[in-house]
Amino acid sequence: MAKDVRSSAVNGSYTPQQALQQLLTGSGLSYRLTGTNTVTLEKAPQSKADTTTLAAMTVKGSRNYDPNDPYNTDYNHTNASSATKTDTPLMETPVNIQVIPKAVLNDQQTIQMTQALKNVAGATVSSGSGGLSDDIFLRGFRTSTYFRNGYRFDSGYGSVGTRQMANVERLEVIKGPAAILYGRMEPGGMVNVVTKQPLAKPYYALQQQFGSYSMYRTTVDASGPLTKDNNTLLYRFNGSFESSGSFRDLVDNERTFLAPIVTWNISPRTQATLEMEYRHDNLSYDNGTWPFINGQFIQMPISRNLTEHTPSSVEEKLIGMNWSHQFNDDWTIKQRFVADLMDTVQGWTSGVSLNPDNTLNRSYVLAPAQSNTYFTTLDLTGYFNTGIFKHTLLVGGDYYRTDNKANYYGANLTPINIYNPIHNSQTTAFSPIWSPSNTSNDYFGLYAQDQIKLPYGFHVMGGLRYQNVQQRDNLANTQQPTEDAITPRVGVLWQARNWLSVYGNHIENFGNSNSWAKDRTGKPLQPESAQQWEVGTKLEFFDGKLSATLAYYDLTKQNVVTRDPLDNTGQFSVAAGEVHSKGPEIDVRGEFLPGWNMIATYANFDARVTKGNSELVGNRMYAVPRNVGSLWSTYDFQQGDLRGLKVGGGVTLRDGSTDGSNNGYQTAGYATVDLLTAYSWKIGKSKITTQLNVNNLLDKTYFPDAWWGGAGSSRTIGTPRSLLGSVKIEF
Repeated sequence: MAKDVRSSAVNGSYTPQQALQQLLTGSGLSYRLTGTNTVTLEKAPQSKADTTTLAAMTVKGSRNYDPNDPYNTDYNHTNASSATKTDTPLMETPVNIQVIPKAVLNDQQTIQMTQALKNVAGATVSSGSGGLSDDIFLRGFRTSTYFRNGYRFDSGYGSVGTRQMANVERLEVIKGPAAILYGRMEPGGMVNVVTKQPLAKPYYALQQQFGSYSMYRTTVDASGPLTKDNNTLLYRFNGSFESSGSFRDLVDNERTFLAPIVTWNISPRTQATLEMEYRHDNLSYDNGTWPFINGQFIQMPISRNLTEHTPSSVEEKLIGMNWSHQFNDDWTIKQRFVADLMDTVQGWTSGVSLNPDNTLNRSYVLAPAQSNTYFTTLDLTGYFNTGIFKHTLLVGGDYYRTDNKANYYGANLTPINIYNPIHNSQTTAFSPIWSPSNTSNDYFGLYAQDQIKLPYGFHVMGGLRYQNVQQRDNLANTQQPTEDAITPRVGVLWQARNWLSVYGNHIENFGNSNSWAKDRTGKPLQPESAQQWEVGTKLEFFDGKLSATLAYYDLTKQNVVTRDPLDNTGQFSVAAGEVHSKGPEIDVRGEFLPGWNMIATYANFDARVTKGNSELVGNRMYAVPRNVGSLWSTYDFQQGDLRGLKVGGGVTLRDGSTDGSNNGYQTAGYATVDLLTAYSWKIGKSKITTQLNVNNLLDKTYFPDAWWGGAGSSRTIGTPRSLLGSVKIEF
């Protein structure tokens, strides 16, 4: 009956009946209420006697886009599902979650996921595994894991490449432990990548980016219906090809990415989706080797590479299927399955020791590897009332398996003079340096969560998870002892006004395995655990266009592996370490005035070792600054001759950090400035956008962090001033 019926959008303040009446005017449809929250559409009466004419009215409002609309320019999201696995307004969620929407990713021309995290207080990044992994720090805790639509990706700090962004709709960052719904992870939080989904209305986009250091990147986005009814079968295809050099010698990359997805709307209550991703990367490893001699890093240009060209290749194939069925208005079941198959040839080089003639001895490691991951989850969600209490119940389970194989070969490179380097690729013969590895890990989880809405604006959320982990060495045919834990989460929120919420939570975490470490009896150590409490305030203004979160957290991780103080051989360890992170965070994002968007963040970390080896107690954690903040603002001219012009810029500030040891070295703090200018216009049904971003405008030389190792020390080296231009056509 509603096929091919169109209506104008409704925006403003109305009763439900007024809004429905305006929505259906001229559509040939009418409505009747068939329940407290249920409306049935009917054919409108044909006789004039039954026709109601509305009085003239004036509607004053602002643009409201569907969150997945390709043209959405909103900097703020009012809902996110990552923290609860239910579509809950952020103002009703007693967890700190921040969303980086597509509009921000577009304005900043984000090519790597970690570049976007400067827009979140409490998130910092480094250059993991020679720049070839997403190295993320949340609330001071380093993690190699991120999630894609709730599915875990773990690089293990390996040279496996960074997350492709061509099909990313937005990033959702949960702060604090998220083990209740996602299992074993670091307690600082998690980053969930939400990918683009098929659209019912045709959309096509082609973008060409070009920039400093011979950078070229082409992306394509196409979506729409595959059937005449515009709804039954929908598709989307995203792809990108990137070729780039670097300000560093002997470093270049080439990346290819394809991501098709098809959704089948079997019925109004049943959907199924099939998706794929293919990635092929040819990458260069560069760990920033920078000798530390006589109490300081030597003087040399930031472009100098004291290793050799070190190629790594990655081929990754992902296939996933998910389906959902709505039994009625209140109960829904969802299931997801993903298989990710990755083949890599990882190479890495590093400095080892310094010779009297100022030549650096260097090593080369080559590691062909295969990593296959399988994941499935099943969730049942229901809405029901018990008296005056309104419940949103989630019950589910997941299974996650990894199979990893790798061989390790090593060689020595010809020594190189650190002050007058002459590069060559001569190596000694490769030979096995470590034993091959062949491991399997099985993760089983069951969880339940209840979100209760009480009178007077109170919300209570409670839940727990049972996690079981089994790890196996297939070469030795041995299995580690089973590790399991129950992790609860409790949160309370009071929404005192539509624009004001006050919340608090207590969350426990099940962390990384320590089974690789043994005590003096040969027994594997207990896995890491953590607890957090947090209090905060959430503010929301201008119909959700602007939001702010002010929070204070206190987070402690136990069972950190440290050296056994009674063991002089260095072979044995104890799980006696403890690290503690606490401090305030402020996140502000959204539209202050029509066309004026801004993001402002600040975090103060007090992240230190509180228990463990006596020489480390009190030390700050590796690569974690004490203060970090950012400001980003854009203005989109709304009218007049400048309509279509957008200008903006921002600054990122960060304190210095240590490497966590007692060598006394600390990196210097720094600030970088970025600029944006863009211009959009329409030709027929097409929209054309030209854009230029300037990053590190003042050409600041900076080092976010450093690792001390004598002549083999290394630094993360900040990129000097760079330009990134773009031409984009959408229709």
